Amino acid sequence: MAKRRLTIAIDGHSSAGKSTMAKALARELNYVYIDTGAMYRGATLFAMKERFVLNHQVDEESLVESLDRLFLSFKYNPATETSEMHIGGINVEKEIRTLEVAKNVSLVAKIPAVRTKLVALQQRMAEGSGVVMDGRDIGTVVLPNAELKFFMTADPEVRAWRRLRELKEKGKETTYNEVLENVLHRDKVDSERAVAPLKQADDAVVIDNSNLTMEEQFEFMLNVALKRMET
Repeated sequence: MAKRRLTIAIDGHSSAGKSTMAKALARELNYVYIDTGAMYRGATLFAMKERFVLNHQVDEESLVESLDRLFLSFKYNPATETSEMHIGGINVEKEIRTLEVAKNVSLVAKIPAVRTKLVALQQRMAEGSGVVMDGRDIGTVVLPNAELKFFMTADPEVRAWRRLRELKEKGKETTYNEVLENVLHRDKVDSERAVAPLKQADDAVVIDNSNLTMEEQFEFMLNVALKRMET
């Protein structure tokens, strides 16, 4: 009997490794991977380039009026073997991963009109099955009927060290304290925002990966997925 294809939603705190696990699961299961965090980073970069974000303050009215000019898409890059974020057809994958974008993304993501636009786009991307999508509100808002939901977390200090290592590997100079401050700030903004706050779905499988290796976590998530595909 053929195994059924699932829609898999992965939520959790910033720098908890959601994207890493989502990409690995999608690759192993031959599913489509949709990085919603990259989409919000793309919207934030757009707002910054248009000068709607200055000194960590957002000109919300001007940004909302300009959303019809925001064209986000993923395009597969054979060189990196991953789908990369494009704005208006221009590859911005490296630009959206900077700490400066990270500092502002929660401010842009909490704007209702931004979320409405991106959620509709995400739902269109996920039509059908065989999809892995990660973010902050996938299991609760974007794909509430997903057959499998994970919620990933880890101690803030652990997440900050992981994020710092990732940034240094990419040649970005920053400090542990600066990264930890960003992690704690994003947790606070994501959890307290009025629209679609970071929240664990009631039927999510919770994973605290503070003391797990990536291999241990991947094996656990893959086994859960394979069992769910048989039910």
